[in-house]
Amino acid sequence: MILHYSTYRLELKHRFTIARGYEDAVDVVLVYFTKDGVTGVGEAAPSGRYNEDALTIVKHLNSISFNEVSSKDSLDYWLDAALPKANGMRSLETAFDLALHDLYGKLNNTATTNHFDSDPQKACMTSFTIGIDDREKIKEKVLEAEEYPLLKVKLGSDHDKEIINTLRDVTDKLIRVDANEGWDLEEGKRMCDWLAERNVEFVEQPLPADNLDDTAKLREHSPLELVADENCIDSEDIPSISDAFDGINIKLMKCGGLREAFKMIQMARERQMKIMLGCMIETSVAITAAAILSPLVDYADLDGNILASNDPFDGVKVKDGMLVLPEGPGLGVTLKE
Repeated sequence: MILHYSTYRLELKHRFTIARGYEDAVDVVLVYFTKDGVTGVGEAAPSGRYNEDALTIVKHLNSISFNEVSSKDSLDYWLDAALPKANGMRSLETAFDLALHDLYGKLNNTATTNHFDSDPQKACMTSFTIGIDDREKIKEKVLEAEEYPLLKVKLGSDHDKEIINTLRDVTDKLIRVDANEGWDLEEGKRMCDWLAERNVEFVEQPLPADNLDDTAKLREHSPLELVADENCIDSEDIPSISDAFDGINIKLMKCGGLREAFKMIQMARERQMKIMLGCMIETSVAITAAAILSPLVDYADLDGNILASNDPFDGVKVKDGMLVLPEGPGLGVTLKE
């Protein structure tokens, strides 16, 4: 099995601002496994929030190699052999996981949806994300998102109510709020009460991840459900947060790929927790991979490729807000002509 990689800079249509900072472009690393003339593609979209970056990933990739494996080996065998070589970097684990799912599907002429018993006809509606911005830019972004029935709004700034009021000046669509750890307990209480009267579905990660006790107190008070993001990296986190949150946000780049994400879905269901699939700024490789699991969850926020102006791949599409999965073996992703 041959491993190679390439780097790619995704340019954003608008500066993307959240409570922790902003981005105009994002560097991702595309990973390829080739066997018997067939290539599977995966993607690492590292985040500084989790102390990962593209340069570190590239340096590490230059230091590793993969032994020959048989096409008769199971996919789990491939994953067990590959993921430890990521040196603990979850986004790189994800790249390996996606590339191997893609390759395995192509070699066996089967779609990755079949591996998870995921019915493409039951894919979720995705939200479209509006980052923190000034009034005119927010209005512009909302108008650009006209075809999306559901919006996700980034808060955690010093003018959160102004952002919501500005949005409500131009739309009455259902919205989801993501504070990105930007509030404390008292502000969280005030904002959850206020947002509950403004057609908001739920609030994502209202308090810092290291303040789980206060998050549990906020859950007791809040009329809106709370969804964990930074508090839920992988399946090991779920037991400890189930009393503080109503749901979890699974991101492939946090948890290490499709196999771990599927395990998280099963664990959350056992605890009657709601499940959302989220993303970083990513190409259609990673977004399509996450969308493959969307028939198994409650919510999707898979717009990271749509926020970029130069996605080099074709994969999952969005029609009237609904995710439409591609056909074909593996992930079903192709390089644009």
